[in-house]
Amino acid sequence: MERLWSPWRMEYLLGEDKPEGCIFCHKLESEDDKDNLVVHRGKHAAILMNLYPYNNGHLMVIPYVHEPTTEKLNAETLLEMMELVNLCMGILRKVMSPNGFNVGINMGTAAGAGIAEHIHIHVVPRWNGDTNFLQVCAQTRVIPELLPDTYEKLVAAARELLDQTANLA
Repeated sequence: MERLWSPWRMEYLLGEDKPEGCIFCHKLESEDDKDNLVVHRGKHAAILMNLYPYNNGHLMVIPYVHEPTTEKLNAETLLEMMELVNLCMGILRKVMSPNGFNVGINMGTAAGAGIAEHIHIHVVPRWNGDTNFLQVCAQTRVIPELLPDTYEKLVAAARELLDQTANLA
């Protein structure tokens, strides 16, 4: 069994430097998409880069409405979130050529949600052999590119894929 493990996130989860309120709501309410790593905004949800990624390119689909579970979301939001998951995979295939993906939702702290009060879907690109001795022995994950550099590539790919889709309609 492989484990997706990132102990460095504990500093964020338990840290006292977090702003008051929901970090996702703050990011979605802001107009500074680059600073907040917002890759794409839809009508009901947005794609954001994870500030503490499991792997380079780790994306999240986050609805604008602040709810803890999918049960509280309307059908339009749920549909758009899954469409955005597909867009995430297309973006990541174009930019990073992963061999696969982990796509998941952690509902509640008992299920592993670091931000349990605002539902979100993780889309994590995976490569054959992406778990190496550093992670296993040194508890260190190598993220080979700065988040702002990855962000620029992901935004460009999102625009290109959305333009292609619009041209087909």
